[in-house]
Amino acid sequence: MWTRKDIKEFKDTIKKDVDSVIKIGSGETVTVRVPTHEDGTCLFWEFATDYYDVGFGVYFEWTIAPSNNVSVQVSDSSEDELEEEEGGNGKTDVESGSKKADNKPPTDEIIPIYRRDCQEEVYCGSHMYPGRGVYLLKFDNSYSLWRSKTLYYRVYYTR
Repeated sequence: MWTRKDIKEFKDTIKKDVDSVIKIGSGETVTVRVPTHEDGTCLFWEFATDYYDVGFGVYFEWTIAPSNNVSVQVSDSSEDELEEEEGGNGKTDVESGSKKADNKPPTDEIIPIYRRDCQEEVYCGSHMYPGRGVYLLKFDNSYSLWRSKTLYYRVYYTR
């Protein structure tokens, strides 16, 4: 990943597309699901926020998407905690392999979720497609008890 200093120009450009501006409520995580495209070989992303940082990470889900449409999913941090609790005590037996949740496709972590100072610079990144599947761009505001964040983002692919 890398950063750019032209945050004002970036946000002004992104504001023109209302679907590219998302409000992330306090305690929420937003997942932008981006299917790989048959004409592409690499995914690019750019994002910034107003005033405050946000957590960001990228995952790859090994599943065939029914369409090429990008979708946005919002979840409470309490939903994530409930999912973890249902999975047991969080410990795995090394000899039995990693746990796989029922009805969920295998998912690889590409970039772990860390808080990014994206209120100061535009954060950018790219990743070569590992195969067909769906990228999960996770914007995590679960640590914030009071502050919502306004996210400006753009994703695209190249050949």
